[in-house]
Order: sequence, then structure tokens, then C-alpha cells
Amino acid sequence: MLRIVVIAALALALAASLARAADEYPARAVRVVVPFAPGGGTDVVGRILAQQLTQRLGQSFVIENRPAGSGIVGADFVAKAQGDGYTLLFAFSSLSSSAKLISHLPYDPTTDFAPVALATTSPLVMFLHPSVPATNLREFIAYAKANPGKLNYGSSGPGSSPHLATELLMSMAGIQMTHIPYKGIAPAITAQLANEVQMSLTPIAVGMPHARAGKLRALAAAGLKRSTAIPDVPTVDESGLPGFEVIGWWGMLAPAKTPRPVVLLLNREVRAALDVPEVKKSLVDQGMDPAGGSPEEFGALIRADMDKWGDVGKRLGVKLD
Repeated sequence: MLRIVVIAALALALAASLARAADEYPARAVRVVVPFAPGGGTDVVGRILAQQLTQRLGQSFVIENRPAGSGIVGADFVAKAQGDGYTLLFAFSSLSSSAKLISHLPYDPTTDFAPVALATTSPLVMFLHPSVPATNLREFIAYAKANPGKLNYGSSGPGSSPHLATELLMSMAGIQMTHIPYKGIAPAITAQLANEVQMSLTPIAVGMPHARAGKLRALAAAGLKRSTAIPDVPTVDESGLPGFEVIGWWGMLAPAKTPRPVVLLLNREVRAALDVPEVKKSLVDQGMDPAGGSPEEFGALIRADMDKWGDVGKRLGVKLD
């Protein structure tokens, strides 16, 4: 009986301590790690939300870019940080896409992080350099088959969503291109503008400004339905590769031991920020769908993504170690 009483008292004390942590949070600046180079979709959305959280919570939410290792270096830094809510990760779907394809990954996306909130989703879009003589997907596939090994494609690193998505596309189309990885999708697009790579599967927000300027060609979107942001761009599915779908996601996570009340507070504030009219309009204009939802729903998405891309990578023989 004494043992039960002691355990109950400790539980109450812990609950009170966690409640105080949430009441006092944030008491100082919060670091938000973006594990890719500035200028990419992860950086853009992360900065929008960081600004909103700064305004709403009265403390600075400061973006810190750590672009290395396809996002692994930055994610590992946060996974090993103190779970107090003052070091957060703003991640791209690459966090889950590569997880089952790396045998020595220094963290586990399902146990070393506390999902906070899914921020946005968006289909990847297939962009071509204008030097490639193709105006639709069928022409591109025919050109790639007639010129094996001539084309390069860029990505935000080995195991990233753009990398695995392009490997899947090549498998379904029966073509082969050379993978050139970069430290983020922004440097990959810069390389594409210079014709170092000719093709990329890239978030709408990153590639479309260059397509509208005539510097790239938006060939096909990877959603099963056309994006409302680019309704004139057909889907890969309708262009000749039925069932091809790659939806990128962006979201906030914390170290696993972050107090639950702090996670819930951040979840509430991220969802509120996504409902701000100018934030919603900015994201939608960039081809992103504001999301939200609970931490549990975000965690389920991460697990499902890990299973999907783990299976795809193994089936295609993609090796990341």
C-alpha cells in the first residue's frame, strides 16, 4: 500500500511539473532546426511558421539551417537535444522516406522524436531544363530511352523524397538517369538552372517561379489529382504512368522526451498559425495545402511513409549505406 501511495504521489508531482513547464513555456528563444539549405521548401515554410510562433508566444523562434547528409545531420542533432521544447526540428518527408533504407541511421524517426504537427503537404512536380526537347511526359520518356545515360537528375540528397520518387518514376517508365545529390532542393534547382542536371522532382513552391519565368518547364505533377495551384499542369498519373503519386510533407517535431503539455501547446499554436488568412493564402499560392491535425495523426503519417518508401526502395534495389 505504501508503495502504491509513493508511486501515486510521484505521478502527481510529475504531472504538476509538466503542467508548470507548459505554463512557463517558452521562457527564452527557441531554436528551430531546418536540416536543409536556405531557400528550399522546408526553409520557406519553417520561416513562415517561426515568424507566426514568435508573434503568438512572445519569444523568438529562430531558424537554424544545418544542411548535410540529406537532412540526417540536422535531424540527429535535434534527436539528441534536451527534450525541453527549446530545440525543435522542422522536417521534410525525407525524414521518413529514407529511414528503412539506412542500416546505421543514428536515430529512429518513430521513437527519438515527439511529433508536434503536420504543417503542409504538396505533390512534387517534375521540372525539366528547357534544353530537353520534351513538352510532355510521353515525349520525355521517349527521349530518355533514346539517350540512355545522357540525362542527370537532382535531389536534396540520397534517400530524400525527390531521390526515391525519381527512382520509382524511372522504374515505372523504363528509363535510366544519373543521380546528382545536393544539400537541399534549393541548391539542386540552382544546378538545374545551370543545366548541370536536366530533371528534378521538386516541390511546387521551389520550382514554379522558375517555370513561370521560362527557365524551367513544369512537365507533370505527382498528385493523383491536378493541383489547384497549377491546374494547367497534368499529373504523372494521367500522362502515362498510372498510380504514380508522391506527396511531400513538412512538419514540426521535438525530441522524444519533450513534456507532453509543451508538445500540445506547440501543436495548438502551429494549427492556429496555419489558420491565419495571410499564412494560408501564402501557402496555397505556393501550391501547398495547410494541414494541422493532432500529434498522433502526424506520427501515423510518418510510420506509413516509412513503410511505403522502405518497400519501394527495397524493391528497386536502392542502397543508401
